[in-house]
Amino acid sequence: MTLNSKRALTVAIDTSTDMLVCALRWTDLETGEEQMLSRDHMCRRHANVELVNTVQAALTEAGFGIADVDAIVVGRGPGSFTGVRIGISTAKGLACGANVPLLGASTLDACAWTAWRAGERGLVGVLADAMRGEVYPALYCIDETGPQRLFDRERVVKAAVALDEWRERADWTEIRLTGDGLVRYGKLLSEDEAARCLERSLWWPSGEGLLRSEATGDGDPAGVLPIYTRLSDAEENERRRLGLGESAHTETTGVADELAGRHLQYRPMGAADAEGAAALDASCFAGASHEAWSAKLFLDELAQDLPAPRSWWVAHDNGRIIGVAGGMVVDDDVQILDVAVDSAHRREGIARKLLSHVSYDAQMLGCTSASLEVEDDNEAARGLYESLGFTGAGVRRNYYGPGSDALVMTAQLPLVLPVDAASPEPTAAAVRTWPQPAAERGEEQAAEIARRQLVLAIESSCDETAVAIIDAEGNMLANQVSTQIDFHARFGGVVPEIASRKHVEVIVGVVDAALEEAAEALGLDAPIAPTELAAVGVTQGPGLVGALVVGVAFAKGFAAGAGCPLICVNHLEGHLYANLLAQPDLEPPFIFTLVSGGHTMLVHVKAWGDYEVLGETLDDAVGEAFDKVAKALGLGYPGGPIISKLAETGNPCAIDFPRALNRRGDYRFSLSGLKTAVVSYIEHETAAGNTIHLPDLAASFEAAVFDVQYKKAKGALHETGCREYCIGGGVSANPHLRRMMIQKLGRQGIRVTVPPLNACTDNAAMIAEVARRKFKEGDFASFDVDADPNMTL
Repeated sequence: MTLNSKRALTVAIDTSTDMLVCALRWTDLETGEEQMLSRDHMCRRHANVELVNTVQAALTEAGFGIADVDAIVVGRGPGSFTGVRIGISTAKGLACGANVPLLGASTLDACAWTAWRAGERGLVGVLADAMRGEVYPALYCIDETGPQRLFDRERVVKAAVALDEWRERADWTEIRLTGDGLVRYGKLLSEDEAARCLERSLWWPSGEGLLRSEATGDGDPAGVLPIYTRLSDAEENERRRLGLGESAHTETTGVADELAGRHLQYRPMGAADAEGAAALDASCFAGASHEAWSAKLFLDELAQDLPAPRSWWVAHDNGRIIGVAGGMVVDDDVQILDVAVDSAHRREGIARKLLSHVSYDAQMLGCTSASLEVEDDNEAARGLYESLGFTGAGVRRNYYGPGSDALVMTAQLPLVLPVDAASPEPTAAAVRTWPQPAAERGEEQAAEIARRQLVLAIESSCDETAVAIIDAEGNMLANQVSTQIDFHARFGGVVPEIASRKHVEVIVGVVDAALEEAAEALGLDAPIAPTELAAVGVTQGPGLVGALVVGVAFAKGFAAGAGCPLICVNHLEGHLYANLLAQPDLEPPFIFTLVSGGHTMLVHVKAWGDYEVLGETLDDAVGEAFDKVAKALGLGYPGGPIISKLAETGNPCAIDFPRALNRRGDYRFSLSGLKTAVVSYIEHETAAGNTIHLPDLAASFEAAVFDVQYKKAKGALHETGCREYCIGGGVSANPHLRRMMIQKLGRQGIRVTVPPLNACTDNAAMIAEVARRKFKEGDFASFDVDADPNMTL
């Protein structure tokens, strides 16, 4: 993108509310003359369907194309979690595809500017709907120059509380009211108060209002994130749930020897941790100048409806708290209140990891800095904090007592932490020039790229953000994955709202990494440019709807920005096609077993695209059963790799667990009974005071699951006459399942294909393979498609 020398064109979009905001502003750089075009319209729950087409229609109406755009502004909320992410993901895709700057603006500010444009002056209060009886309250003083904020940061409170706070102001009767929260909560106003509401048509943000708002950022799409006023309900519920019970004790299961170190886990602090945290604090600060935290103080920090948000984390090993850290959000700063690590576990990176969690929460709550106090003579702690980016900001004399000074240290967020694809805690993105400079390609290089017909594919159906690039001949040129396993492990499983949030944060970086990897594979000096792609593929479903929405929205924006076609892929078909990565000559008919965390099914593949599902699970999927059994044993998440490792030395015949629906001709699956049997066995042995031999239990559990898989596959092969068999899904990485199927079916003359290990779990390589074939067939999707979480084969 090169800025037009005579005109600057900006596109503004926002989907934080039921109003789909879309507006253009183009300014004559010589005369300063400004023109605007708005396509704002009400669009409840259809933003992902309408947004890209609305942008394109607005550009066409104004006589422009995507190549004419010089910058994009997106509303960051606060607002509907799903709505905000649709807008931001689409905007990121557009900005990356078109290689233009992306800036973020507050939806609340856009509402205030909308009031300004309508001629309002004086005090204006915005009540934006936050659902659940809550609002995002924002008070402005509007003069001729525009709205001025009378609040420090966005927050969420009960609608009645927000109104009562304003009613206590001496100038309450002068405040005019607006915001879409009035639709739901206007009934809380008296007749006189209701008379001070602005005209209903002004209650929502507008494109012009967004364009006039102060847009922030350095232009890099990777740095634009939603405005969060708190952690999601789903995460808060998981935190409360975890705080209700004691941690799993390995003395019960005897896991310490088999999985040494596995139990060092990090999770949000719960009420049940208060005593352990207090004991740790007392041990760490014995003899220190300041008092240790008591259990009551920790419990007070976990209370509901505190005036300032908190974030507290613990590290525990073998059921014992060995680390604790927490902080309080004040305006845009998180004040670190306490950091303590067991003396026997220091220099293991525990404090650093705890602080990364606390600082991440703080960033999600809008913080841009962190501060703390440390005893001036505590050189070890000072060294740690300095390595994280903290610097001295002052000294408080005798703060901890006579002669014991406190060094005040501050740091900008994100902290200086390693950006690890396997544990993407920091929200830091690599500092880079944006827009990216145009690649200088020779004619020969350009021709080779065009000949290759590169297809980029995006997979975001669950908890991994993956991007791959494949060429027309099936050569995989890039395969990048950013996993969230460490992030979800603290909750014992995937929390959908968190998965969606993480996709928004990392998707730009993963796409960039794939474009760079593909360029290296082709021997190019500069990354592949989006406009050099032949098509963009994306997983449309099935999967977690919030996670899918991010991938689909970004892919549509990216394809539109780059000017290339969009291809939608069925995630289940992707697992099927993953076998082609190992056996390119695989051709139907064959029998396919899908065993993953969310699906278990047996399929007769009659032809590519012609599938007969012979049977599916009636309850738990195989991967889900593994996770639940591991959770019952206190082994952590994900359960599959843990149980597989334990089963290596176990006796599969040690425990006779049930095999459900193990009848000839019945291709359905049921695993809830097996899971219940395992849990009952654990409870019985524990009650009897027996130590469970985990390898035997794991091997016996695996045998019960895999015996059924084998017998049903064998029956389907015999019934259909197929001589080929393949498998897919995360559980297909299990070495015992792979070995059993290859050996047993191979002895019967069946050719067994198993996908490469890196193509078993969710990945974009398999999506790319499907997209490549669809590209050859011209099977393209329109920009009004949406995620389909219930898609089937």
